[in-house]
This record gives sequence, structure tokens and C-alpha cells, in this order.
Amino acid sequence: MLGTFSALEVSASGLAAERIRMNTIASNLANARTTRTEAGGPYKRIDPLFESKLLDSQGIESPAGRAVSTVHVARIVTDERPGQLVYDPGHPDANPNGYVEYPNVNVVEEMVNMISASRAYEAGVSAIDSIKQMANSALRIGR
Repeated sequence: MLGTFSALEVSASGLAAERIRMNTIASNLANARTTRTEAGGPYKRIDPLFESKLLDSQGIESPAGRAVSTVHVARIVTDERPGQLVYDPGHPDANPNGYVEYPNVNVVEEMVNMISASRAYEAGVSAIDSIKQMANSALRIGR
């Protein structure tokens, strides 16, 4: 059976993962027009790659059996889709044909992702509130 602390750990891991997701989205939006980076070329959008980890009843990572899953960010991946070419021969980063490659960041897509991450974060907070209410109710029953 899932204990209160395990349920809190599951919800907390989701909150931490969504916070990282929101930070990467903010980075993408902040660099949506960055045409030159230290690595060379335009900024490439990034995304967190989530993975689940199974925990047993003691909260120890478990490969199988009666376990619950927490979520963690395995790594941050770079989106390798090409950027948008815009004709702007006066731009300092224009190629010989006068085109500038802008980042592969779609602001509308990023805003949709931000709303999704925000809603997931709110759901995690609601889950934690519910867990706390259930624990308080259980304590009141024991009195």
C-alpha cells in the first residue's frame, strides 16, 4: 500500500520535474531571437527528458515488485530541428546570401508548453494538499 510519505515523494518529484521544464521553457523564450551563441550559430531550443524510477515501500529504488514511480529529469536534450532563415542582409550574422538563421524556437509552441507545465504543477500541488488532508483526517480518527 502506498504510504503518506511515498505519496508525498511521488508528488514532490513531479513538482521538481515540472519546475525544471518551466525553466527550460523560460530559457527557450528568452533566447528566441539569439542568432549567435558561444558554441557558434543560433540558439537551439532545449527540452527536459523525463524518466520514471520505481521505489519500493521503503522509498528505495526498486526494479520490480510492489513499487510506485517517481519522475526525474534524466537529461536536457537539444532540439536539432533547423532554425528559421530570414532574409536580412544588413544583420551581422547574415550568411553570404543575406539570410540569418534564427533559433528553432516557436514562441506559440513554448507558450502552450508553459501552460501545460503550469497546469501539471498546479495538479501536483493539489495532490499534495489532498495527501495532507487525508493524513490530518487519519490523525483525527486516531484521537
